[in-house]
Amino acid sequence: MMLVDSHCHLDDERLYPTVDEVLQRADAAGIKVLQTICTERKDFPVISALADMYPNVYCSFGIHPHHADKDIVDEAEILEAAQHPKVIGIGETGLDYFYENAPRDEQIESFKKHIRAARKLDLPVIIHSRDADDDTIAIMDEMREEGPYKALFHCFSSSAKLAEYGMKNDVFFSASGILTFKKSDELREIFKKVPEDLLLVETDAPYLAPVPMRGKTCEPAFTAHTAQRLADIREVPLEHIAKVTTENFFMLFNKAKPPHAA
Repeated sequence: MMLVDSHCHLDDERLYPTVDEVLQRADAAGIKVLQTICTERKDFPVISALADMYPNVYCSFGIHPHHADKDIVDEAEILEAAQHPKVIGIGETGLDYFYENAPRDEQIESFKKHIRAARKLDLPVIIHSRDADDDTIAIMDEMREEGPYKALFHCFSSSAKLAEYGMKNDVFFSASGILTFKKSDELREIFKKVPEDLLLVETDAPYLAPVPMRGKTCEPAFTAHTAQRLADIREVPLEHIAKVTTENFFMLFNKAKPPHAA
C-alpha cells in the first residue's frame, strides 16, 4: 500500500534537523512520495535542495497569504522558479482572514498572481482559505473568466458553501489531521460527499497532528492516520483510499512521477 503526503513543510525547524529520520519513518508507514511546500521566497533554496536530494520529495513555489504584503512576488518570478524540475505546484497561496497578517487587498493581489502563473504553467494552484470563503469564491470565479486552471483546497476545513463550490468546479480537496479532531463532525460530513476522484490526503507537518498523535510534532508518517479516518467515514477499506488518493495526486500534480516510473 502506498500513500502520498501531498502537503508538508520539511524545511521547518521541527523537521529539518532530522529530515533523514523523518523520511525513513514516512517510508516505513507507507508514505512513498511527499510534496514539501514553499511559503516564503527565502525558504525556496532549502526546499528545492531537499527535493533535489531525495528522489521521492517534490516541492512547490509560492508565497503564503500571511506574507503577501512583505514578500511580494511577481508573476515572472513564479514562472522562473517553476522551471525547477521538482516544482510541481504553485503555492501555497490564497486568503487568510482569521489572522489577517497581511492586508486583504495585498492577499487578493498575490492570490491572483499565483493563479495566473499556475495557469500558464499548467500546474495546480495550492489554495489556503481560512475565514475567507466568499472572497475565495469570487476570486476563483474572476480568474476562471480569464481561462481554466487546476486547483486544490489544501487542508480543507472550511464551510459547506466553499465545499459545494469546489465540488461543482472540480477543485481537489486535501484532508488533513483536522479530519480526525473530536469537534470536526461537520468536516467529516463534507468529506463523505466529496467525489473520490477529487480526494487527496496530507499532514501539513509539522502542524495539525492527527488523532491519536495529538500533542506530538506532526510528520509525514502520520498521513496514514488521516487516510484511515477518511476510509472510516466513507466506509471503504484503507487500501481503497490509498489507491484513490495516490492516483489523484499524480493526476493533479502530473509533473511528479510515481516511484516505479521515476
